[in-house]
Amino acid sequence: MGRIGRRGFVAGAAMVALATTGAGRAGAVRRKPRAFRGMWLATVANRDWPSRTGLTAETQRAELLKHLDTAVERRLNAVVLQVRPTADALWPSPYEPWAQCLTGAQGRDPGWDPLGTAVREAHARGLELHAWFNPYRVANHTDPTRLSAEHPARLHPEWVLPYGGKLYYNPGLPEVRAFVQDAMLDAVRRYDVDAVHWDDYFYPYPVAGQAFADDAAYERHGADFPDRASWRRHNIDLLVSETAARIKEIKKHVAFGVSPFGVWRNAATDPQGSETRAGVQTYDDLYADTRKWIREGWLDYVIPQLYWHIGFAAVDYAKLLPWWDSVVRNTDVALYVGEALYKCGDPAQPAAWQDPRELSRHLELARRYPTVGGHCFFSAKEVAADRIGAMAAVVADHYPTRVRPPR
Repeated sequence: MGRIGRRGFVAGAAMVALATTGAGRAGAVRRKPRAFRGMWLATVANRDWPSRTGLTAETQRAELLKHLDTAVERRLNAVVLQVRPTADALWPSPYEPWAQCLTGAQGRDPGWDPLGTAVREAHARGLELHAWFNPYRVANHTDPTRLSAEHPARLHPEWVLPYGGKLYYNPGLPEVRAFVQDAMLDAVRRYDVDAVHWDDYFYPYPVAGQAFADDAAYERHGADFPDRASWRRHNIDLLVSETAARIKEIKKHVAFGVSPFGVWRNAATDPQGSETRAGVQTYDDLYADTRKWIREGWLDYVIPQLYWHIGFAAVDYAKLLPWWDSVVRNTDVALYVGEALYKCGDPAQPAAWQDPRELSRHLELARRYPTVGGHCFFSAKEVAADRIGAMAAVVADHYPTRVRPPR
């Protein structure tokens, strides 16, 4: 018999309480079920918000509040706000400059506190605010002189590597790992965020014909490992485990979640992997052993990005979902599913994504798996615009009323 995790114990205790108090009998008042209903709100390159750089503080604030109001209208209960898009900050950080996406000039004070406002206004609307950080991405270009003069990447050029047309902090340097944790956790200390959230970027996605030039770091720190891949995975394991511990030291109630690329490994690579033929595998290409993080209990939740339609031959949503169900089963890690709302109605996508009910079918399928505690939609711009009515179909079919988040 599998072990009973904390969440399972609490659920069982609640059922006992219902039975002993009579609250579970017919006619008794029942509590509404809980579920995670989230949307990502991306700021990198002004993807969702602010709509462009250089807006006044008042206009930026108004746009932000409109996104929060849209989340409420769609009966969502969580907003995952990107607060550290490119090693810069949406709050007055002592570690990193103000984010470029706000004013157009990295390091320029926008005249208000976006993260503080977001937390306060989200909570006023009954929304959780998950602070979304990118640990290692520095810039979407390779020119350090374009960074603000006080940027840590300019003060410590030895921390930075160019790759694939972008700049990254080197995950193989212990001093980098300590710094990025300090920079991110500053927001946890200052604000009443509900969670620390990371997306799918650890080591960068592979670029054909290019090598990530971490030879010197590997020579200095990798002697105890059989190969570079094992050493790189160890570096990311340390980032995850250390951050998990530090969050709980600061504020025990703050959750820690990751939204990885949806395929850990293909079964052809590893019999423990999923029945998929994905071109990227997080374990092998991003050096992110997401399955291990769940088994070790380092995460409170995981939101795999299952950004493929039902029936897609190479990566079938209907085959990948049960794999993730099996991974989280009998653990204390909550499973929510990342949904590709941005693909709905995109003429460049296959026919399935032209059907406004594709995502609704995803949620219907997920109901078969008790471990699935909700869904998160990428991203806010599409939640608002809803190009072909796919989000409206999800709301009509699955979100008849608002519910509270799982915690």
